[in-house]
Amino acid sequence: MNRRCPKREKRDWRGKGRGSKEDRGSGRQSTRKGKGSRRQVKIGDLEKRLSELEDRPINFSANPELTYSRPRVKSLTFDGQTSWIVFKTQFDVVSSANGWNNFVKASQLVASLRGSAAEVFQGIPSNKLSDLTTIENALEARFGDSHLTQFYRTELKTRRQKPGGSLQVLAADVERLMSLAYAECPLEVRESLVVQFFVDAIRDEHTQLCTRLMDLTDLKLALAYSMKYEASKIASKISMHARPIRIEDNAVKRKDEKFESLLAALEKLLDRLAAGKKNIPRRNPNVSCWRCYKKGHVRRECPSDNAARRDPNVTCWTCNKKGHL
Repeated sequence: MNRRCPKREKRDWRGKGRGSKEDRGSGRQSTRKGKGSRRQVKIGDLEKRLSELEDRPINFSANPELTYSRPRVKSLTFDGQTSWIVFKTQFDVVSSANGWNNFVKASQLVASLRGSAAEVFQGIPSNKLSDLTTIENALEARFGDSHLTQFYRTELKTRRQKPGGSLQVLAADVERLMSLAYAECPLEVRESLVVQFFVDAIRDEHTQLCTRLMDLTDLKLALAYSMKYEASKIASKISMHARPIRIEDNAVKRKDEKFESLLAALEKLLDRLAAGKKNIPRRNPNVSCWRCYKKGHVRRECPSDNAARRDPNVTCWTCNKKGHL
């Protein structure tokens, strides 16, 4: 039985299964060419489709309410606890920055309401929930300050600077009341009126007078001038109180001298009165003695009385001398 070499069988098997090197190289090249051609076809198709999209006109829906820009600024929320005017101003700024139309603004406004503010939907028909004007009017009637205009005007007229209150707080409060009381007035009119109300509300008379004489038309300038005037006034008071240390000592010395002179004058006056009492007759010259019935003395001073009867040691109660009464 003839045996075949196992290495030869293996070599023959490899040759039959894989073929020669030239055959394998040509197969790889054909495969690469096939893949490259398919890629070129796909790239060509994509370029053709892009050119068709560029040439084709963009046809969106004719309804502008369905088109809106993507929000770029975060929308706000309103719960009825804060000022409606402040929220509406902020909402208008956000809607303008995001480029919203009235339909989108109405939708965003509805989505931003919370708590008691969302209860206004109960009084709005369902077909009007997308109407911006209807929603704003309902919120204005519920949370607006239009019915308090007269109240704000009265408060603005009677507003005065509190004792110890700063001018900055006064200016901010007057400006706030001005925007609430005269919201319908033009900006130029409000700027001129707010300066007048601010000057009238200043507590110090000198500061108010000097600020009024400056005839300023801007609130910031009026506030800056009044603050400078008050600061200079306080500095002047400090310097005035720092100098009178020696003056106060001299004043005390003068007061002491004046008191001593008054005291000396009083003593002199008392001495004169005491000396005058001695010269003044003690009795009425028309008085009559009950012993001798003569005028000019009384009975205990009667000269006709026997002096021997008197006690020489007796003391007079008037002159404190002995020998008579």
